[in-house]
Amino acid sequence: MSSINTNIAAMTALQALNQTNKETLVTQNRIATGLRVKDASDNAAYWSIATTMRSDRQALSTVADALGLGAATVDVAVQGMEGAIKIASDIKTKLVAARQPGVDRAKIQSEIEQLQSSLKSVVDTATFSGQNWLAVDSTGTTTRTLVSSFSRDSTGAISIGTIEVDLSSTGSMLVDTSGGGAGILDSVRTAPGIGDYTVLTLDISTLTDSAADLQDLESFVSGVDAAITSMTDSATGLGAVKSRISLQKDFAKSLMDAIDTGVGQLVDADMNEESTRLQALQVRQQLGVQALGMANQSAQMILRLFQ
Repeated sequence: MSSINTNIAAMTALQALNQTNKETLVTQNRIATGLRVKDASDNAAYWSIATTMRSDRQALSTVADALGLGAATVDVAVQGMEGAIKIASDIKTKLVAARQPGVDRAKIQSEIEQLQSSLKSVVDTATFSGQNWLAVDSTGTTTRTLVSSFSRDSTGAISIGTIEVDLSSTGSMLVDTSGGGAGILDSVRTAPGIGDYTVLTLDISTLTDSAADLQDLESFVSGVDAAITSMTDSATGLGAVKSRISLQKDFAKSLMDAIDTGVGQLVDADMNEESTRLQALQVRQQLGVQALGMANQSAQMILRLFQ
């Protein structure tokens, strides 16, 4: 039926063209943004999951930064510990040389004092970002905590993992800043004829070649050697902590990459598919315009009946 009131063909063609235009707009947006799910209206479930995963990914990035800071702090402590071991070894060498009868121990003591000053300087300057793991107050908190991981379980509960390093006398404390003598270098040791001393305060300038004084010298050598052994053990422990931090940092980066891939699988657009679809929609759009034009021309045919 032909009607001048209702052009069914034109209405149908217009609806098809409008639908094609909507699909074209969606495809163009996907190509422009690279996203198949840009907001909740595209796919509420996928958008919600992707948003949570992106938030967790940012938290993991912060963890990786914290691990980098922790690694730098530990590295400074390790370098300070190695420097302290080298200087303490030099002190032990001077003490062994002083064991030889007839040497001028006062002159050797002046060299030892310079080494002791260097030892204190190494400990004091082994600081990074306001933290010194070698000079510690034993009356306060002697454990240092580093953020190492971030995770979310199936219920959505969040947990943050940490690495704890004990800086007490069994850890890396070389000097007790409280004066309690809990550090490796300032711990009190005893020589038979002299009494109490520390690696940082021992003095051989008054010692003679008597058997008692030579025994004291040997006690000094044993005391410094024991300190070197303790520092070596502490350096080994710090090295293990550094290796663990490095592993955690690598894992955090791998986990961030995995999350990026997972989010991409949910929300990223397939550019090959979308570009192919856009070409097809553009053809449909052109055909829809032509079909609408033909449908509108059908009303002109009615006028010819009256000519």
